[in-house]
Amino acid sequence: MSETNNSLEHRYDFVYLFDVTDGNPNGDPDAGNLPRVDPETGQGLVTDVCIKRKVRNFVSLTHEDKPGFDIYVKEKAVLNKQNERAYTALELKPDKKMPKDVAKAREITGWMCQNFFDIRAFGAVMTTEVNCGQVRGPIQFAFGRSLDPIFSQEHAVTRCAVTTEREAEAQQGDNRTMGRKFTVPYGLYRVHGFINPFLAGQTGFSQSDLELFKQALNQMFEFDRSAARGQMVPRKCIAFKHDSKLGNARADQLFDRVTVQLNEQGKPPRQFTDYTVTVDEDQLPDGITVEDWVV
Repeated sequence: MSETNNSLEHRYDFVYLFDVTDGNPNGDPDAGNLPRVDPETGQGLVTDVCIKRKVRNFVSLTHEDKPGFDIYVKEKAVLNKQNERAYTALELKPDKKMPKDVAKAREITGWMCQNFFDIRAFGAVMTTEVNCGQVRGPIQFAFGRSLDPIFSQEHAVTRCAVTTEREAEAQQGDNRTMGRKFTVPYGLYRVHGFINPFLAGQTGFSQSDLELFKQALNQMFEFDRSAARGQMVPRKCIAFKHDSKLGNARADQLFDRVTVQLNEQGKPPRQFTDYTVTVDEDQLPDGITVEDWVV
């Protein structure tokens, strides 16, 4: 349950810019954990799932003791066990089928939305062996894509230890093992996001939930540091706020107003200041205002 009961009354479309320096923003497990890349253009890719994971982790870290802010999809979670919690709370027997009573079925799904932030925000398919229904979330991301082609570097690394005694005997005490890691020297990524107030009304995603989401976009990389992601930084989040729930302009028309240009063509970018970000706010469609969610 949200801390306040204020419903979301506006549609939002936003452009989120973040960068990585000497790191791997989203490794591909099908390619030996190489940074994801569009093979035709050489541009780097970051999946929507990767971005949502960081939001989930931030909310879990900052609101883990607050009712209504549990995370449904989290490390080592057993989803059927998560679903059973709704049946237990409502004093029902877990079942593969939702109750035929429509009101009761809605109550089960509503309990899940009320208690799990990521279900309220992103939705979830809960039609497993313990059926809690299916929810479309109000917040959706497209894939992130780097503004320019990325260059994936491969680095050989050594470890002055081995895993087993057999390896130590084979090396006659040298005890060194070799490994590989992959990094992108620099990449500025752009991702488009959408917030649907009608779906927010169905899941209970509120204005206070939106404020927490904004905080996550601004701070989630601070708590996601690793050897592969030491320097990831949110740079800008330009949000177009619609006065109408239906929207006052198409998202693609608004996104076209945000341009990111490389200052010196032919020179590989290595920092955010190598780019110029421009937001065209002249003659905005009626009912559209621009907000900056990253400071």
